[in-house]
Amino acid sequence: MPGRPYILAESSWTLVRQTMYDVAVLPWGATEAHNLHLPYATDTIQSEQIAAGAAQYAWGQGARVIVLPAVPFGVNTTQLDIRLTINMMPSTQLALLRDVASSLAGQGIQKLVLLNGHGGNDFRPLIRELHGNVDLFICAVDWYRCARPERIFDEPGDHAGELETSVMMHVAPELVLPLSDAGTGAARAFRISALREGWAWAPREWTRVTRDTGVGNPAHASADKGRRYAEAVTRQIGDFLVELAACDVADLYEPAPGPQAG
Repeated sequence: MPGRPYILAESSWTLVRQTMYDVAVLPWGATEAHNLHLPYATDTIQSEQIAAGAAQYAWGQGARVIVLPAVPFGVNTTQLDIRLTINMMPSTQLALLRDVASSLAGQGIQKLVLLNGHGGNDFRPLIRELHGNVDLFICAVDWYRCARPERIFDEPGDHAGELETSVMMHVAPELVLPLSDAGTGAARAFRISALREGWAWAPREWTRVTRDTGVGNPAHASADKGRRYAEAVTRQIGDFLVELAACDVADLYEPAPGPQAG
């Protein structure tokens, strides 16, 4: 049975050699504890599923999008005291991204979207470093920031809370333990007001912040909420992929307002 044509891992050379792809999508997750009820691969699973759904939608609109195999490791320097958390340093991410980007650029792919599912990953400095050194347009999307969660969730949470739990209930319900097994996701805030308010930033020492590794209460999560949010996010990212596929990367900017010279 042939695989989905927008998923590289399921595609054969028979298909790939005859398809001119417009955009490549690289899902990027993490391997870390997610409260007591979600699997370690939560960020990776969700990024893969959202990428596949968005690519399917874009493919249906005529955009030739290809989803690459996901990267399962993210930046987790502050969680290494939690067993089997796997950390990938930003410098390692840069090296990996450079190799992937160079491979694609050498094969005629012009556009790469990093679909991020882990809050510890920050791809902007990496993209800036590669800019001008790799002949490839690269951008990053945090899928969980695309739609407005307050329209669906009572308390979205930050990590393994209502939002993430609901999405996992939708995309991989067999991997979600009963909510009665979950911790409350209660978290300690910074004492310093600037850090607490968010206009100053420092990494959180995870086991000092939370007892169950969660930040956010999953008690009101449901598969229906997860479906509604995933569908909204998938459609929004899908529309973006369609627009990106059709654009000329040499002509990304609208004319400046006001009278034009000449």
